[in-house]
Amino acid sequence: MSLLMAQGIKISYGGIHAVRGIDFEVAKGELVCLIGANGAGKSSTLKGLLGLVSHSGDLRFNGERLTGLATHAIVARGLALVPEGRGIFGRLTVAENLDMGAYLRRDRDGIKADRTRAYELFPRLAERNKQLAGTLSGGEQQMLAIARALMGRPSLLLLDEPSMGLAPLMVRKIYETIARIAQEGVTLLVVEQNAHLALQISQRAYVMESGVIRLSGPSHALARDPQIRAAYLGD
Repeated sequence: MSLLMAQGIKISYGGIHAVRGIDFEVAKGELVCLIGANGAGKSSTLKGLLGLVSHSGDLRFNGERLTGLATHAIVARGLALVPEGRGIFGRLTVAENLDMGAYLRRDRDGIKADRTRAYELFPRLAERNKQLAGTLSGGEQQMLAIARALMGRPSLLLLDEPSMGLAPLMVRKIYETIARIAQEGVTLLVVEQNAHLALQISQRAYVMESGVIRLSGPSHALARDPQIRAAYLGD
């Protein structure tokens, strides 16, 4: 059974139909990417999953229907979002941001172990653990946003445009770490405009255009598809 199953999901803002009845799924342990141009409806889809915007259709996580639940209730069930723009708490330190990621947990030993693990994944955060998060570089803030989300021990980690606004070297480092997180068994759904990187690290992909899913399949196959290469890979 899929960890996440979405059927007929529609999202509208006023008279604008951002998402027009899409179906997709993510199995436990998968790294799935959702690619497409800016304005395709990708970020709206993630917001719908977390209950940040209202949607219609059938959305199930671990077999339980999420449609209609409040965001905090959805997060408590094991979903975590690293939002576009990172959403770090700029006036808190790196360490305090990580603690915020574990706010629903009470297992102190587990939290301590996960904080140590976050610093292993992102050594730069360990070097800056007492630094105010707002003074970090864009790449370091992205590292912190991912690490903070992992502190909640999510069953499904949602990443919204993790490469946006970052230098190529930092993008590569971020994606190497995302791949490592996936290899350790975390299930991920990644929304990304950088189709090259997303298709390299994911097992499956969905291609979204104008609020609908146009293509889907194994990432390696889509990377060779002439339509995808022409539209998203610059070939």
